[in-house]
Amino acid sequence: MLSLRMDGELLDRVRQHAARSGMSVQDYVVRTLVREDFDERFSAAVDETERFYGLA
Repeated sequence: MLSLRMDGELLDRVRQHAARSGMSVQDYVVRTLVREDFDERFSAAVDETERFYGLA
């Protein structure tokens, strides 16, 4: 379970983005968190591979 606190202005912006994507606010936030986590893990894996092969 995840609980988030945000002010009304941010919630309105998230609602707008979610609506454009045809998603609920909850689904939009979860999708965004998963995408960000994947991006960070992928970037870390690329960096580690480059260090291993001496490319960095």
